[in-house]
Amino acid sequence: MKSGWRLQTQTGCTNTKAQVSQILKYCNSRCLAVVPQGGNTGLVGGSVPVFDEVIVNMSLMNNIISFDKVSGILVCEGGCILENLITFLDNQGFIMPLDLGAKGSCQIGGNVSTNAGGLRLVRYGSLHGNVLGLEVVLADGNVIDMLGTLRKDNTGYDLKHLFIGSEGSLGIVSKVSILTPPKLFSVNVAFLACSDYFSCQKLLMEAKRKLGEILSAFEFLDSKSLDLVLNHLDGVRNPLPPTLHKFYILIETTGSDEPYDRQKLEGFLLHAMEAGLISDGALAQDINQASSFWRIREGIPEALMKAGAVYKYDLSLPVEKMYDLVEEMRTRLSDSANVVGYGHLGDGNLHLNISTAQYDDGILTQIEPFVYEWTSKHRGSISAEHGLGLMKANEIFYSKPTATVSLMASIKKMLDPKGILNPYKVLPHSLSS
Repeated sequence: MKSGWRLQTQTGCTNTKAQVSQILKYCNSRCLAVVPQGGNTGLVGGSVPVFDEVIVNMSLMNNIISFDKVSGILVCEGGCILENLITFLDNQGFIMPLDLGAKGSCQIGGNVSTNAGGLRLVRYGSLHGNVLGLEVVLADGNVIDMLGTLRKDNTGYDLKHLFIGSEGSLGIVSKVSILTPPKLFSVNVAFLACSDYFSCQKLLMEAKRKLGEILSAFEFLDSKSLDLVLNHLDGVRNPLPPTLHKFYILIETTGSDEPYDRQKLEGFLLHAMEAGLISDGALAQDINQASSFWRIREGIPEALMKAGAVYKYDLSLPVEKMYDLVEEMRTRLSDSANVVGYGHLGDGNLHLNISTAQYDDGILTQIEPFVYEWTSKHRGSISAEHGLGLMKANEIFYSKPTATVSLMASIKKMLDPKGILNPYKVLPHSLSS
C-alpha cells in the first residue's frame, strides 16, 4: 500500500473541528479521498491509505472538555487516547466502560468509529449503549452537532448510531460524550482450568446465575494459547502448574462490598469444583497476582506476533458452536499450522488465530473462504468487534443480506455522494465506488 499525505490539526488552536471541516470541504470540492486516522491499531486495514488518499490524523484533538461527577458523563475530543481517559476517570472515581489491549495508543474517536468491544462488554454492553452523543464532520465539511449528554432523548431519529461502527466512511468523529460508571473498589480475579469446552459453557451459565450483578468479565483461552504466552512472553508463569489443561477461564467480579463479593465468588468456585466444572483454579490474592492473570489473556496477540506469521479472525458465534470451528480448522490444516482459540466467551466472541512460520498462500486458501462460509452457515458475524475495514469489505455478504448492504450503500451515497471518505472500506468495492 502506498502512503497517503498526512494532515494534522494544529496544536494551540481552540477550534480544531473547524480545521477538520476546512480540510474536508477542500478535499470534497476537489474529489480528493480522505482516510481518517487515530491510533492506527486496527486489525482490518480500516485506517490505512490504499492509494494516495489524504490522511487526516486526529491525534492533536485530545482535550477533555468536561466531566460531570453527578451523572458520570464525560465529553472529550475524538483524538483522546483511551488509556489517558481511563487514568483521568480513575482519578475521579469512575471507569471507562471500554477496555482494550491497545488502550495505550488507540483513540476514542476510532473506538467509536469501529464500535470497539473489549473486555468489559459482558458487564457494560457496547458503545451503542454507552455513547450519549457525537459531534461529526461530514464529507462536505458540515459539522453535525449530536453531542447530547442526556440519557433520554426520544426526539426523532437517533442519528449518532449511524456513525458508531461506520469506520470513518460516513463522517469523522470529532467529539464524544460517553456515560461512565462509578469505580467499584471490590475487584476479584480467578484463573480456572476446565477439562472440556462443555464445562466452559456450563461454568458461564452458572456464573451468570450465581455471580449475577458482580460478574464483569468472562474470558476463555485454550491450552495452545497459554503455551504461546508462556513460550514467547518474558516473566509470564503458569498460574496452575505443573501441567497444561485443555481450557482456561478468567473470571473477574467487581462490586462495592469486598467481604460479600469475595465470599460470593469463593462459594461459586467451590460449587463449580464440586460439580466437576473446573479441575483446578487460583484466586488472585492481591492486585499484582490479578494483573499477572490478565497479562496472560491480554498477552496472547503479542505472543502470536512473536511466534511468526498469523492469520486473525474476529467472529461472533453461538457460544455452543464457538470452539467447533477451532477444532474443524485443526483437522483441516493438520500439522501445517498452529490453530489457537480464545476470546470473550461471555458475549460469544471467538478470536480464531492460525499461526505459521511464514505467510503462505496455500494455507490461506485452506482458511478462506472456509472460515467465512462456516460462520455464515451458523448465523454468526465475520466481524464481532474489529470492523470490516479494507480486508473484509468484500466479505460483508457472509453476515448481511443483499438488501441490507444496498441500504448501507444508499446511506453512504447520501452522506458522502463523491465517495471521498475512507474509500474501499466497509462496503464491498462494487458498491462503494
